[in-house]
Amino acid sequence: MSHREWVNAAIHKIEADFNRSADTHLIPLALPGFPGIDVYFKDESSHPTGSLKHRLARSLFLYALANGWLREGRPVIEASSGSTAVSEAYFARLLGLPFIAVIPASTSPEKIAAIEFHGGRCHLCERACDLNDTSEQLARETGGHFMDQFTYAERATDWRANNNIAESIFKQMAEEPHPVPEWIVCSPGTGGTAATLGRYVRYRRHETRILCADPEVSVFFDGYRGALAGDAQARRLEITGGSRIEGIGRPRVEASFIPSCVDGMVKVPDDLSLAAMRHVSARLGRRVGGSTGTNFVGVLLAAQQMRQAGRGGSIVTILCDAGERYAHSYYNPAWYAERGIDVAGCDAVVAAAVGGHGLPELPCAWQE
Repeated sequence: MSHREWVNAAIHKIEADFNRSADTHLIPLALPGFPGIDVYFKDESSHPTGSLKHRLARSLFLYALANGWLREGRPVIEASSGSTAVSEAYFARLLGLPFIAVIPASTSPEKIAAIEFHGGRCHLCERACDLNDTSEQLARETGGHFMDQFTYAERATDWRANNNIAESIFKQMAEEPHPVPEWIVCSPGTGGTAATLGRYVRYRRHETRILCADPEVSVFFDGYRGALAGDAQARRLEITGGSRIEGIGRPRVEASFIPSCVDGMVKVPDDLSLAAMRHVSARLGRRVGGSTGTNFVGVLLAAQQMRQAGRGGSIVTILCDAGERYAHSYYNPAWYAERGIDVAGCDAVVAAAVGGHGLPELPCAWQE
């Protein structure tokens, strides 16, 4: 089989897999303290690999195949906090390709098990800032291809249509009382989802604004604030350490993060993200991941702004993944005790905010 024939067959397999999949649900959730404001969660946990990253992995594989970067029998390597690696392992197995996930040593054992279930091999790094360099080295040593989601996420997804998450949201909102959301709230892992959402609403000429909620140990917020101030060095900002909210936040401003696609950002403390996660889990009757909690804090901030402006309408956010992947951490009381996190106090803060009594003051930055 020639390389071109192999690429054709590989793309056919991915498209056939897509045809077997249904769209993800849009779930309403009432905010008692904000009458006239409707909130919806786009439930990305229902993808075959359990997270929002299934969309990204599919796009990255199609992009790499169309560019001629993948070769039959050669490994695919990815730097990931876990969820993208789970999804890429799925697609690599679909194509019969070896897969190596370069992930932080702190990655949840549930995610590691999921990567291995789909046939992937895990290479652990102690420092999150070493993931890309290690991935590049493994690609050189094995003759494989480094997918590099943090560079290509924003360009691999077709932001005009092709069933991207933005198109799906607006189709599902069409019969709702407020079909065009005032805000869509997401959290940056690569920045690719924010770029897709921001580009789509501009392309379709919607008035919807995009709010990004960044976790505590991440540099995206500072990069965004610097970009707004015209700081030419903002894209070069780096910090040490990795995010405690798995799947989002980065120690450097990644190439796929496009500040001009985002209308506002908020910096969310981890303890507040996890309290919001617990609140959403209790309201939905099932566990969600920590990044969904970060998003929900962004929803509360957006709702406060709408109420202060005397506006009703809708807010859509993303349920990124299920909480079963974090049984050892976010749903383990001992994990909180070891870190000195005040669970009851944080839960009370979120409950008050949901009731309309306001969030604590958080660092925010807004486009003009």
